[in-house]
Amino acid sequence: MGPRARLTLLTVVVTAVPVVLALADVISVGQLRGTVREFGPLAPVAWVLISAALGAALFPGPLLAGASGALFGAVVGTITTVCSAVLSAMVSREIGQRAGYAGAAELLGDRAAAVDRHGTTVVLVQRLAPGIPDAPLSYVFGALGVSRRAVFVGTALGTLPRAFSYTAIGASLDDPGSPLGYAGVIGAVLSAALGAFAVHRSWRLRPR
Repeated sequence: MGPRARLTLLTVVVTAVPVVLALADVISVGQLRGTVREFGPLAPVAWVLISAALGAALFPGPLLAGASGALFGAVVGTITTVCSAVLSAMVSREIGQRAGYAGAAELLGDRAAAVDRHGTTVVLVQRLAPGIPDAPLSYVFGALGVSRRAVFVGTALGTLPRAFSYTAIGASLDDPGSPLGYAGVIGAVLSAALGAFAVHRSWRLRPR
């Protein structure tokens, strides 16, 4: 399979799979939680690996973060969510680079490497941006040759605000009116506002 064919296949997969997952009840979060609890003291480690694999398979990140909060509480849940998001992003980036970089370079020429010059900022802004799923973009960053360091740092920093918000909401499902539940909702609103500001700021400062 040639470089452009691999890039096309990658594009189809990262576009179609989230739609399929949204329409079909492929994986039950409740069953996942039951499975993870069986690992006992190693449950957080097991969840990081399982959640990272599901993230790379384009399973919705907010659902995974909420499940993390329900499993471990807001503090440990936030840590496991960030760790799994970083691991998932690194795996997806490697696959994206191997599958799509050669094709992207053929199609875009020097423009394929342009994103990497501001890679950390690009990844950070995307992770903060509301309403834009992280998982498919991790494959795109790989296809565009964004460095491992940029994906690692941008994901770790950009995921943190939403990670706390979603895990706090997940941890307070049994008592949504609790201070933690309100903190999660407020955090989600503030992180969305921060993301929107970051996108606006980046757009204003883009080279003309």
